[in-house]
Amino acid sequence: MKEIRWHARAGQGAKTASQLYATARLHEGQSVQAFPEYGPERRGAPLRAYTRIDDKPIRRHDAIMHPDVVVVLEPSLLHEVDVTEGLAPDGIVLLNADTAPASLAGLDVRCVPAARIAGDSKFVNLVLVGALAAVLHDPVDAVADAAIELLGGKVAHDEIRTAVEKGYACLS
Repeated sequence: MKEIRWHARAGQGAKTASQLYATARLHEGQSVQAFPEYGPERRGAPLRAYTRIDDKPIRRHDAIMHPDVVVVLEPSLLHEVDVTEGLAPDGIVLLNADTAPASLAGLDVRCVPAARIAGDSKFVNLVLVGALAAVLHDPVDAVADAAIELLGGKVAHDEIRTAVEKGYACLS
């Protein structure tokens, strides 16, 4: 089983990212779970979202305590939350940043300048979903298609696909 924990602020799209990654894997025939965990329910408050992926049915329904991958959409959270808490010994931190801070030294940190890549589109979450697919060696087309399925009614399909593909290209 692969377990992914997402860290962001409310309104930044971590819940959506978690759901669309799970949707992509579901379409590829895997069992999935995706769910958020909110603190104070207000925009800008720290939140966690979770994604589980497995080849067999998932029977657990608890928070992810020992993630294989931690995805950090908002780098300022590094000063407020221990995003690496419980990280598996061979775990990966996927960070929206140009460089990893000294506080994460010794960990496998993969930096993706998602905010810069997303630019005016504000699709930081989609860029990081694409980067996650690269890290986990999952097909980018499946992830882009799932993103379009979930968001295509609100946003142009080519913008969605481009954001996911740029994130993937960053780490592939």
